[in-house]
Amino acid sequence: MRLVRMPTFIVLFIAAVVSVVAVPGLAAQRPDSVARADTAVRAKPVVVTATRSERRVEDTPVRVEVVDEEEVAEKVAMTPGDVTMLLNETPGLRIQITSAALGGAGVRVQGLQSRYTMILSDGLPLLGAQSSGLGLLQLPPVDLAGAEVIKGISSALYGGAAMGGVINFLSRRPGDSPSHDFVANQTSRNGTDLVYFGARPFNDRWGATLLTSVHRQERSDIDRDGWIDLPRYARAVVRPRVFFDDRAGRTLLATAGMTIEERAGGTMPGALTPAGTQFAEGLGTARADAGLSARRLTARGDLLALRAAAVTQRHRHRIGTELERDTHDALFAEATATMPRGANTFVTGLAWTSERYANRAVPVHDYSHRAPAAFVQMDRDVAPWLVVSSALRADAHNVYGTALSPRVSVLARRTGGALAGWNVRLSGGQGSFAPTPHTEETEATGLLAVVPLSGLEAERATGGSADLSGVIGLGEERHLDVNVSMFTSRVEHSVRSVDAGLARPLPPSMLRLVNAPLPSRTTGIESYLRLVAGDARITASYAYTDATEWAEGSSPARRVESPLIPRHSAGLVMALEREGQGRAGLEMYYVGRQALDDNPYRTDSRSHLVIGVLIERVIGGARVFVNAENLLDERQTRYERLVLPARGRGGRWTTDAWSLLDGRTFNAGFRIDR
Repeated sequence: MRLVRMPTFIVLFIAAVVSVVAVPGLAAQRPDSVARADTAVRAKPVVVTATRSERRVEDTPVRVEVVDEEEVAEKVAMTPGDVTMLLNETPGLRIQITSAALGGAGVRVQGLQSRYTMILSDGLPLLGAQSSGLGLLQLPPVDLAGAEVIKGISSALYGGAAMGGVINFLSRRPGDSPSHDFVANQTSRNGTDLVYFGARPFNDRWGATLLTSVHRQERSDIDRDGWIDLPRYARAVVRPRVFFDDRAGRTLLATAGMTIEERAGGTMPGALTPAGTQFAEGLGTARADAGLSARRLTARGDLLALRAAAVTQRHRHRIGTELERDTHDALFAEATATMPRGANTFVTGLAWTSERYANRAVPVHDYSHRAPAAFVQMDRDVAPWLVVSSALRADAHNVYGTALSPRVSVLARRTGGALAGWNVRLSGGQGSFAPTPHTEETEATGLLAVVPLSGLEAERATGGSADLSGVIGLGEERHLDVNVSMFTSRVEHSVRSVDAGLARPLPPSMLRLVNAPLPSRTTGIESYLRLVAGDARITASYAYTDATEWAEGSSPARRVESPLIPRHSAGLVMALEREGQGRAGLEMYYVGRQALDDNPYRTDSRSHLVIGVLIERVIGGARVFVNAENLLDERQTRYERLVLPARGRGGRWTTDAWSLLDGRTFNAGFRIDR
């Protein structure tokens, strides 16, 4: 698949224009969290849907962080091809590279494995029951109106796939008149993004939107060692949506999507691995999905909702001389009734999820999972200052049996006095996850390197959190948002990959998936301050995470620090935005030391600092932007090779990625929104 490439002279012209007309100041990330939602300065109430009871964000006992459309617009200027930047700069979320050869990545929530994170689009699992590590990299953000993030165990809300948390992307709706949005972007690493989004109302009830995009990245050997640090890819995406709203309580959303992508990594042409051979890895993806969400408000005030989705995905994964072809299908259906009764709001529902996987090369890993479920939830306004939410879900899995997932959340808030607007949220719950052959490790090695699964138990998690948020008024148009959260989790029977003690000609070492004999534990603190003064904003954040897990092969069994989880991380964002003129900003993110596993070069990573600058200027009907990422050129290959001296477990040729791999990158482009 060949895509259009933007000529270099256009990029240079855009950069020159922006450098002349750019506004001074700073602009950057502004995630709209619960603390911000609790402020009196919010222009209109925000109703969150991810908690099912559809309350205003300031009234829900479950902590929900809301990323607004303005935040999405900023990230479009940074990475218009995917949503990783949008998520990676949200406190408590971390994008972790799962396949250094192909650039796959997953999102970890508060230190938990990325496979526990459920990704939704308008409440629909359009990436499948268990999202792959490349799914996030294939979602352009131009058609998004925002996102809702629930951190921690959420199985009581959405089943086992949400054991670590939920990210629900919200799509843009048609306005009162037709609109067209076109984005063109070029990077200094020979990457190109062309995106079109159109929205059109047909009448006062019906409307539709259309997203089409093409994305292209050239391969790049940044450290000139013969290994591709930035894999080549070419991708095309199309997604139409149809909306209906009769303004009387009946709504409908119907959507369909298609994604086609080719990725390639490994050695550069003519280059050799340390074993003296060439190595190529490639992945072809074809994914199609369809979804439906319908709601009806009854005369009594009850809300009846029906959601359904179907996803089919085909992979063609070549690892050296071996080839895996697989098919991954998922079905989802759910019916709910939300019933307000005085001080109580009841939610009851039935759900059905099924997942079928077939691999031509290793049919021993084929599986068919089905899990009918029933759930009930009650939110009670005990007093003006106290709201309690409790939920219970039962999933009857055809392989791993029935699992009960409870959750209780409490919101206590000050409604008057000097501390009006300050809130405390407490949450606790349990969840389970049905193991499959797909883990963060096997995504890098493929399933040919994995022995057949045997004797696995469902993973089980218990956790809780405490959250304090509030606002300190500093005068007219000035306030300080404060949020401090503490969290803890314990995962029993966590699935780990260990050396199987078996070998084949290719790969030389096999993996076995086992339940760890000791639980994984994670405890931490998240905090941030955001100062708002007119058009200027300054956000400071800090996170501490203490994560331990079973040390493979230890006798007696003991725990060690979990790899690839920084104990300390911090961020500082300074921003200035002027309506109708533009925005500019400075971002600084510190990532502390991380423990490493199966890395022959070091046992601990280096701490590092990442600095970025964004400048955007409105010129007529267009927004012209220049963005600089990683100005200090922080990258892992500055300190050691990414390539292993010999093939590692599962036949992989690279170490785990603990830092950036693409180095300093500039991008420039324009966005026309009419």
